[in-house]
Amino acid sequence: MTFLSNLSSLMKLPAGWWKKIVLFGLAAFFINVGVDHFVNPEFYLSIMPPAFPLHLEAVYISGFFEVLGGVGVLIPRLRKIAGWGLVALLVAVYPANIYMAITPEAFPEASVALLYVRLAFQFLFFYWAFSVTRPAYNGGDN
Repeated sequence: MTFLSNLSSLMKLPAGWWKKIVLFGLAAFFINVGVDHFVNPEFYLSIMPPAFPLHLEAVYISGFFEVLGGVGVLIPRLRKIAGWGLVALLVAVYPANIYMAITPEAFPEASVALLYVRLAFQFLFFYWAFSVTRPAYNGGDN
């Protein structure tokens, strides 16, 4: 238990197991999805609105920043800014989710309902990333 206590102290983890799960889950999610941008760029290219320029570059840049944000939330000094960065990234990629919802014929493997549910889920991701910017995740009591 001493190792875990030391690790928790070193990483300045928030109090309570739920907040720790939120923090590590956020990091794992964004690191995984970010890496997937490099492993499976075809999917991300397919959801890029055609009017946007530099498709492949945008896929790689967003993947890089997803990995960076996921790692950043684990580093106490970077946690707050990384959380805000992930919020900004989610806002920046939201047009791809809108594009999927308004052009369901381009995504026949997904139901229209699923594409709209995906839009709503983005707001949960916004809140998830925002939550690590709060004092409870950064040495505060809340």
